Amino acid sequence: MPTTATVPADPTVGGHHAHGWRIVAALAITSTVGYGTLYYAYPVLLRPMAATLDASTTAVTGALTVSVLAGALMAIPVGRWLDHHGGRALMTIGSIAATALLVAWSQVQTIGQLYAVMIGIGTTGAMVLYEPAFAVIIAWFPPDRRATALLAVTIVAGFASTIFMPLTGLLAAHLGWRGALLVLAVIHGLVTVPLHALAIRRPRTSPAPTPADPSPPAHAQRRAIVKSAMRDARFWILTATFIAQGAATSTMTVHLVGYLFSRGHPATFAATVTGLLGVLSVTGRLVLTAARRHLRVTTIVAAVFATQAAAILTMPLLADTRTGAVVTVVGFGLGFGITSLATPALLADRYGTTAYASVAGRLAAPVTIAKATAPLAAAALLHTTGGYTPLLAAAATCCALAAIGMTTRAKTTVPRPFTLQT
Repeated sequence: MPTTATVPADPTVGGHHAHGWRIVAALAITSTVGYGTLYYAYPVLLRPMAATLDASTTAVTGALTVSVLAGALMAIPVGRWLDHHGGRALMTIGSIAATALLVAWSQVQTIGQLYAVMIGIGTTGAMVLYEPAFAVIIAWFPPDRRATALLAVTIVAGFASTIFMPLTGLLAAHLGWRGALLVLAVIHGLVTVPLHALAIRRPRTSPAPTPADPSPPAHAQRRAIVKSAMRDARFWILTATFIAQGAATSTMTVHLVGYLFSRGHPATFAATVTGLLGVLSVTGRLVLTAARRHLRVTTIVAAVFATQAAAILTMPLLADTRTGAVVTVVGFGLGFGITSLATPALLADRYGTTAYASVAGRLAAPVTIAKATAPLAAAALLHTTGGYTPLLAAAATCCALAAIGMTTRAKTTVPRPFTLQT
């Protein structure tokens, strides 16, 4: 007959021990450096790389898309590894490999070599950035402290673009793009490798049992949880929800500067307003964390997604003026980074923490693919229609569907097949 085993909560686990917060501090720093060097440096160096490699900016941009897709393919095996072995070895090895790849990136001579290096960077990025960091934190903290721990990491890392894009530009201006990458490689290696190797530990016991996670970690238990999640219709609704919102967000991020420029704004103003998205991503995360004390996460996220849809729909009416452009971008930007906090909260609440990384990896893979490919599809739509109205309508529709999907998920019950047969 089915039996359920439980273990008592260890008082040193779940954030009560200071080491849990040291891990949070370490991951906040490594995530900031990781995103800054492995992702945000790329657009700054895009044009000088294209000139040196005698390639079009489209071809060089495609290397970043391939990098993101490589990271998406790694999401599932990385999640499985994290559930079985924890994050220390994976993130340390990933940091060493990423540092070596930054050096290799600085030495590429052909567009083919650039693509090969960027595939490697996408692969290692899946081993060191948000997804593994969240899995480590969720293993350490109970629900009442988990939100604060995740917020701390995402707030700090939310400034990665603010720090590293200007820094990369400054380095490139003085050292060239190859020299800039070598300096970034040194920064990445000196910061991330020791922090991942020395700070990350697995908790001595599992977190306290929850209704969605009633028995101690075991391979069979993890497999049962993952299989149940894959049979849960609400998992796929949630996946479709984040695919729709991710596609809209990545599309608007890439094409917003061009749209504002098409409405008569100077390029500097368009770029500056689009740059607000990084700051607004932090604002949205703060709003979610504060509001969840009084409202369900699904209610808050659905409201934010609906606000994004409304902001995009009003752009044709308001974006001719600077004030209107700022207002609509602010409305859209509130949801820019909210999914990075909402996803772990929703998955851990529904499926528990025993197989969190495996379940999260299966959700992250298609969502990341959508984020990588949506801007290309939007560019094709823009080229075909010759105007931004269909693009805006498609993005607004995606946000509206995401709001509906989030609400639909809130009305369902949690599956409870997570028991071991004896």
